[in-house]
Amino acid sequence: MSGLEKEDVTSITSSVGSVALKSRCVTLRALLQQFLLQSGTEIAIIAAAVIIGLLVVWIIVSIPVWIAAKILTLGRVKFSRAMLVTALGPIIYAIVFFIFAALLTAIVGDPTVPVIIAFIVAFIAWIGVFKKGFHTGWLRALGIAILATILFAVIGFIISLLIQVIVPEAPPISPIPLQQA
Repeated sequence: MSGLEKEDVTSITSSVGSVALKSRCVTLRALLQQFLLQSGTEIAIIAAAVIIGLLVVWIIVSIPVWIAAKILTLGRVKFSRAMLVTALGPIIYAIVFFIFAALLTAIVGDPTVPVIIAFIVAFIAWIGVFKKGFHTGWLRALGIAILATILFAVIGFIISLLIQVIVPEAPPISPIPLQQA
């Protein structure tokens, strides 16, 4: 084989290899795009299920809280106020809990006692939200907060189970961890 023929064979082999590589890249790119599109759809479905579940829990928990607050405040509470207080209570609780737990753990070192103190302070802050939101005393606010906690756990657990049946990939949204099979 002459030098010219060797160059032609090398060139043809190189071209064929280049075409095969380009073909694999195009196939890989198409598969990746299809995967991302499919994953994006699944993520959107899961996100929608979680958001809908949280909204349903919020509305459902607001109803008994509204009834309890209406009874305990002699009818002075509107449903919109109960929904606002029901939404703000856990947010304030979480903020106070994480700030106190972080600060006290940084000071003390061992997180056991700071976490217990943070739970207590955060619960008192949550009762304060109910007290201020429903214009009531500490004892009535405590009753409403306890009722809200119990109802959130029970209703959240039930709704989480329903969402798991409808969308098995959705993460549980209840405060009670579910056993994964």
